[in-house]
Amino acid sequence: MTIDADSGALSSRYRRFAVREASGRSPLYEQLTMSLSNDAEVLSLIAALPQPKQQPNLLLAAYRHLFGVPANYSEFRQVLVDRFDAVRSIMLERSTQTNEPGRCAVLLPVLASLPQPLALLEVGASAGLCLFPDRYGYEYPSRSLRPSAEAKPHPVFPCRASATVQLPDTLPQIVWRAGLDLNPLDAGDPDEAAWLETLIWPEQEERRNRLRLALDIVAEKRPTIVKGDLLGPEFEALCRQAPQDATLVVFHTAVLAYVPRNDDRMRFANRASALSDVWICNEAPSVMPHFGFAAADAPSQGAFLLSVNNRPAAWTDPHGAWIETTRDSTSSSKEAARLH
Repeated sequence: MTIDADSGALSSRYRRFAVREASGRSPLYEQLTMSLSNDAEVLSLIAALPQPKQQPNLLLAAYRHLFGVPANYSEFRQVLVDRFDAVRSIMLERSTQTNEPGRCAVLLPVLASLPQPLALLEVGASAGLCLFPDRYGYEYPSRSLRPSAEAKPHPVFPCRASATVQLPDTLPQIVWRAGLDLNPLDAGDPDEAAWLETLIWPEQEERRNRLRLALDIVAEKRPTIVKGDLLGPEFEALCRQAPQDATLVVFHTAVLAYVPRNDDRMRFANRASALSDVWICNEAPSVMPHFGFAAADAPSQGAFLLSVNNRPAAWTDPHGAWIETTRDSTSSSKEAARLH
């Protein structure tokens, strides 16, 4: 069976995932998606799904949610073809709401530098795991930060930071937090927590353990997460609820890629800028081209560009493993220190 024109773009998508995302992070996912990109029969099954549901991450997570971790592509393919109706059902029902709490490590230098206290509003909050940067620990090359001694058991996120990043001395003071999501998840719901764990790649056991600790913290605190679209009225309503004596910070990571029209992304950017004191955008550079950076400018494949109030500040790892200031933000030591 040959790969037809309809499956050609899908084949390229899975190959890109293998090379740009899975390579060096998940040998199994790299093998599965590279093999799948050349498999016309499996590609035809995936191509029958709605386009937004054809994501490699979603397929792999749906398979593991049902059948566990396959040993190799041969096993993966056989089960997938035989039981595709079951996999398809999960893919239509679920979405890739990873909401990696490790991203707090690259947000923290900005958050700690702002006028305190803070009111946090995350767009695309999923279960709200990134709304608690003050309840987690951090291990930077030259600095360790921990929440108070009486805090619950907490994850500690390692993060490599370049010398130009001014690392905070203390955790931020957060007095209000809320989230917006098309499909809010409940960290205290065992089924939804299990799905979030499944989105962690097979080899990343330490990341999975940190996620479980974060889920425990969020399940106890139960943050307000409202169902709604970032261009809908719910976003403005949440912004208006933030306490007036706190710095309102609107932030998001890996969200705007799911907004297909650049005009809509710009509409949201204008709303976020107008309604908040500080807008932190941590996304692939291609989704906000007006910032003047492209993927080719990044220090490594797949890096995100972190901007503060429309100003590029740093390159970051999508899961928070490292941060380094951009060339523009290092033009003066003061700018580099404040990261905004």
